[in-house]
Amino acid sequence: MVLLVGLGNPGAEYAQNRHNIGFMAIEAIRRHFAFAPWRRQFHGIACRGRIGQQDALLLLPGTFMNESGRAVQAAAHFYKLGPADITVFHDEVDLPPGKVRVKTGGTDAGHNGLRSISACIGHEYRRVRLGIGHPGSKDLVHRHVLKDFAKTDWPWVTAVIDAVADNAELLAEGRDASFQNKIHLAMQAKGFNESKSPPVT
Repeated sequence: MVLLVGLGNPGAEYAQNRHNIGFMAIEAIRRHFAFAPWRRQFHGIACRGRIGQQDALLLLPGTFMNESGRAVQAAAHFYKLGPADITVFHDEVDLPPGKVRVKTGGTDAGHNGLRSISACIGHEYRRVRLGIGHPGSKDLVHRHVLKDFAKTDWPWVTAVIDAVADNAELLAEGRDASFQNKIHLAMQAKGFNESKSPPVT
């Protein structure tokens, strides 16, 4: 089994925040693969299903971002999963909007959700970094991530989370480079590319 975790803050007031793009990606995967309904479990909501040939558990922590590790640890313990079985989807200010990168291990780079997870299960889990762009100053990052996506952002946000869901089977199979490449091509096909990154608003 693989555990796919989306990071965000619970509650309607945060639902459209940039910080919640991890939640959005997991919701898109759930719809794409027709998972079972959400159930309250593991300090959040979870559902089981299959991604291709792989059994999978989707998890949205119900804690706030800085306590996300509690939910991940509870689910991992219940299913006896190690860090190598866990993939976390999160917002990344150090990538342009719509850019996606996959990495295993590393530091939390100031992301409170990753810091909490690493404190609970160690660093060697996989991260799907979903670019939201940088506001230009470190002092503005907190306000930037807790601000809703602008109306002009939604075309690329929708495109990238749909591309993540469309290609999640590659991720479940551990084919990270192919997953990244397919998303890059999908974004290019829809008119979004690195040389024409959407502006940060």
